[in-house]
Amino acid sequence: MILLFICITFNSILVSGSSLSEQVYQTPADMYNTPGGKAEINCSHSIQSYDRILWYKQTERQLQFLGYMLANIRNPENGVNVKMEGSANKGQTCTLIIEELQLNSSAVYFCAADRERPYNEPAYFGQGTKLTVLEKDKEITGPSVKVLQPSPKECKNEKDKQRKKTLVCVAKDFYPDHVSVSWEINGQNVTNGVATDEAAQLMPEKKFYQITSRLRVPAKDWENSDNEFKCIVNFFNKTHTVPYTDSIYGEAVTTTNVMTREKYVKITQAAKLTYSVFIAKSCIYGAFVVFLVWKLQGSKGKQNY
Repeated sequence: MILLFICITFNSILVSGSSLSEQVYQTPADMYNTPGGKAEINCSHSIQSYDRILWYKQTERQLQFLGYMLANIRNPENGVNVKMEGSANKGQTCTLIIEELQLNSSAVYFCAADRERPYNEPAYFGQGTKLTVLEKDKEITGPSVKVLQPSPKECKNEKDKQRKKTLVCVAKDFYPDHVSVSWEINGQNVTNGVATDEAAQLMPEKKFYQITSRLRVPAKDWENSDNEFKCIVNFFNKTHTVPYTDSIYGEAVTTTNVMTREKYVKITQAAKLTYSVFIAKSCIYGAFVVFLVWKLQGSKGKQNY
């Protein structure tokens, strides 16, 4: 069985991103329950000649193999508290049943479709189901979302065409951690320049979660006050996904605060012209003074005679 697991996992890595993965359907994507309860996860596929569904439990530390269903035959691993029902054949539904849920049952569960022979056939994974077993006396709480504007000191020393500004979205005080973050600019979804934490972090002092996402945009986009930057945090509240949002607008840069190249050239040219006029006037004034001195000396010479 260990050899089978290694082969399946290795082959799955090799076919990562294959279009056949789109023919494996896993539901639901998110699920909450309480300790002692039961969770049911469904998996089906439409891949010709595939007749086996494998089940995995992914935690932060490991990927655990839970067993598989071959056609209508159940094969759970020993020591795992799960059951399997249904069928693994094409167009049928295989259901993983996790009974007597505990806090350590919280994980992401994956199904994968393959066929029994030959063993080198690749396995194709479903999208995963995130299961959270809720802690006692903790209520499901949506996030508060805030978009922070870029630092005014950012990118001052960069060249004009390379200047970037970074907006930060902070979502905090939510439980549990079933969230996803996305960005929009003027109502259009953007992915370029987006960097989001890999996972929400549990804040020990509050026992709630927090996640941050960063959007890096050209400075010229931020310096346009017509541009709206929106952060969207989708939170699963046990029955459906609810969007929590916050947005800010760009800040137009006033000419009094920014020294553009054109303004710098105009100022220097004006200064040069003013200096040239000053020099010319000084020369004329100097010549006039010399002329007066010369005239006075000439007058005194005539009087001495």
